[in-house]
Amino acid sequence: MGNSRLHWANYSKKQSKFFHTKKEQKVPENIDVNQLIWASVGELPNFSLKEENEIKTKDIQLSNLPDYLGIDRALACLAALNTIENPLKKDLVIADFGTILSITKLNSNGSILGGQLIPGFLTQLKSMEQNTKNLKVPKKYEIPTKDFLINTEEAILKGVINSLTGVIKSSFNPLKDILITCGGDSEFFAKSLETNKQNIINAPNLVMEGMIMHQLSFKELI
Repeated sequence: MGNSRLHWANYSKKQSKFFHTKKEQKVPENIDVNQLIWASVGELPNFSLKEENEIKTKDIQLSNLPDYLGIDRALACLAALNTIENPLKKDLVIADFGTILSITKLNSNGSILGGQLIPGFLTQLKSMEQNTKNLKVPKKYEIPTKDFLINTEEAILKGVINSLTGVIKSSFNPLKDILITCGGDSEFFAKSLETNKQNIINAPNLVMEGMIMHQLSFKELI
């Protein structure tokens, strides 16, 4: 569970299906809450979940992983470490585009090196609307091609996009790192970051992939 949405994964016959719902929506019909394995970084929804089925950061086997690190970041690191091809043993930089843009770095041995936290795309847009008199959240999200805009909505979008992609580009060295983007807004930013290029990979469901991976490993242990 994220801060603004619920994220679901259904794993069957070695295939994964991912989908997302708003927090106020009912539990999807194909989900058995009693069997549901879950993790949360946001407020719990209005349906009951079994405490014994919760995955916590302390359950993730990575080096130098503090218990207070968000479980979403821990699961993303687990998935990246085990799924991203890394023959040159580069460091992995994970940029999760959610309510918060979280940037987490780990080395090829799975040791957490640290990270950064920045207000996310919608968080920045909503903050501008709430804290100024004349600025409103744009109705359409299209990446402007020009650097300097006359239209206010386009200028807002360009500024927020540059603030997010800029901090990533300043934290990512393609000679030493592999960048993996994930999260709800990652596909929107894929073009700005040119994720089709070498050493930049977009994996929008990376966190949920980590949850599946953790559960499969757990079942093998027992």
